[in-house]
Amino acid sequence: MKFTKMQGCGNDYIYINGFKEHIPQEDKPELVRKISDRHFGVGGDGAIFINPSAEADFEMEMYNADGSRAEMCGNGIRCVAKYVYDFGLTDKTDISVISCGNIKYLQLSLKDGKVGTVRVDMGAPILAAEEIPVTPMPGREGERIVGEPIIVQGREYAMTCVSMGNPHAVVFLDDVAHMDIEKIGPYFETHERFPRKINTEFVKVLDRHTVQMRVWERGTGETLACGTGCCATVVACILNGLTDHEVTVKLLGGEMKIEWDGADGSVYMTGPAVSVFTGEFPI
Repeated sequence: MKFTKMQGCGNDYIYINGFKEHIPQEDKPELVRKISDRHFGVGGDGAIFINPSAEADFEMEMYNADGSRAEMCGNGIRCVAKYVYDFGLTDKTDISVISCGNIKYLQLSLKDGKVGTVRVDMGAPILAAEEIPVTPMPGREGERIVGEPIIVQGREYAMTCVSMGNPHAVVFLDDVAHMDIEKIGPYFETHERFPRKINTEFVKVLDRHTVQMRVWERGTGETLACGTGCCATVVACILNGLTDHEVTVKLLGGEMKIEWDGADGSVYMTGPAVSVFTGEFPI
């Protein structure tokens, strides 16, 4: 099976051309676990199949490194855009991509005939607790979860919850560089209030236009970047009155620019997409 390794701000996935590679659906989770392994496989935060679609220009079928299906990945969808243009599957610089029934619209910026950065209309954030989903506190059904307390491993945190097509809990801290994310991340991910588990962003606000973020992704662990997590982080910042409406998010793997009007409009994400190498994997 041919593949291409790609990354956006260090959030790396293995991309498979579903137009040419026809893998039985039931075999995909095990294949993803094997190919994502950083010691015995190619290595990545997961795998993404790029498939034909009747509703959009392309379908993104995304899996976490543990073989579980995921709804959306902001870094992943930018790399899908780069793949389909650079490998000649489209000559358009405005495309649509569907993932788990949700269509996103992307603008491709070229450099030397190849895609360098991509701006994605990520759609409006989902804020109602049950739709994220997060189990609401009694009497707060249907409300937003903004700065709400949660006890994790005996410590109280204030979380703001957002879905960008996948669920996120954003926690603001004074120091994220030295936190033990490997210790606390799994307890957030599997907390009883998150029926489909959760991606957790640990965030330090640097100023009104800049934040620092580390992320624990469900089914994968800490990653160098998370596009939907950046979007959720900025939405949470604005809801808590901590930043303005255009924010640079500093990640372990790079930076992304996020824009949101603070009302009912779309969140816009702009960031890089990079091809690393191509190869073949035995199946």
